Amino acid sequence: MSIVIATTSPGFGRHGRVRELLEETGWTIIRCTDNEVPDGGLSKHIENADFLVPGLLPVNAATIAHAPKLRAVLKHGVGTDNIDIPACTAKGYPVTNTPGANSNAVAELAVGMMFAMARNIASGHMSVVSGGWDRQPGTEISGKVLGIVGLGNIGKLLAKKAIALNMAVVATDLYPDRAFVAEHGIEILELEQLLARSDYVSLHVFGGTGNTALIDAEKLGLMKPGACLLNLARGEVVDNDALANALSEGRLRGAAIDAFVTEPPDVSHPLFALPNVVFTPHSGADSLEAFENVGLMVIRDIQDFIAGRRPAHVLNPEVFTR
Repeated sequence: MSIVIATTSPGFGRHGRVRELLEETGWTIIRCTDNEVPDGGLSKHIENADFLVPGLLPVNAATIAHAPKLRAVLKHGVGTDNIDIPACTAKGYPVTNTPGANSNAVAELAVGMMFAMARNIASGHMSVVSGGWDRQPGTEISGKVLGIVGLGNIGKLLAKKAIALNMAVVATDLYPDRAFVAEHGIEILELEQLLARSDYVSLHVFGGTGNTALIDAEKLGLMKPGACLLNLARGEVVDNDALANALSEGRLRGAAIDAFVTEPPDVSHPLFALPNVVFTPHSGADSLEAFENVGLMVIRDIQDFIAGRRPAHVLNPEVFTR
């Protein structure tokens, strides 16, 4: 009988070698990506699924309550804050993710966002296409200080790119890679010190309760006048009400946001009326190369499960000792 894979990730299996490899396996792929229903339509198919490959939609106890065949939950990406891992563990389902597979894509978008804010690219585009010719002088990112909050896979790649652009890099991380920091001349600071020193602050931390409103009104007040904030982490990491106030009052030069609490976001929020904010639709990881990398890792993990092997990135290994 064919292996059945239910996925709520729109990008899974659609790019590069992944499409061909999935066809070769003969697995049945059920796409639960209907935007008109809260779970993408997964509830109609979960009972037949051997494996669940979620994207950004939540996976909780209710999601997997009626999944008698399910063998594992494999995140199509890195962040698992939308997956209730304890609930999966209680049911005996291993949870995996794909660390590093899309890190370069996110780091490159962060660099692009810095250039967009520094050189007024979005407003310049709108000026030209509307028949205007508003030549606003920008700034150069060379010589500026980039503060990276979260020096993991993405943060490290971003640091190397920024250094190549002649930026100074400071970072904060609970468990920094000391060898990497020493090799690249990165200064490790407390968050408050980083905010006070940086011209650009780029967020690359996990979402969830511990990081909710990590950047709030108080933290925004510590940032340098004219600094810019980038959120390529999760929407809840930044208090957007406080950010809108800081921007509208001219205390910050700009912001770039790729992640939102609710997606798509409510564009009636004051933040969306500000001209000095760049928005992208949670597309930091959305490069063809990243989709291929992530998809290949998911396929490899499924093949491991089928063969009775333990994949490399199981986040709840205790399920194997029950």
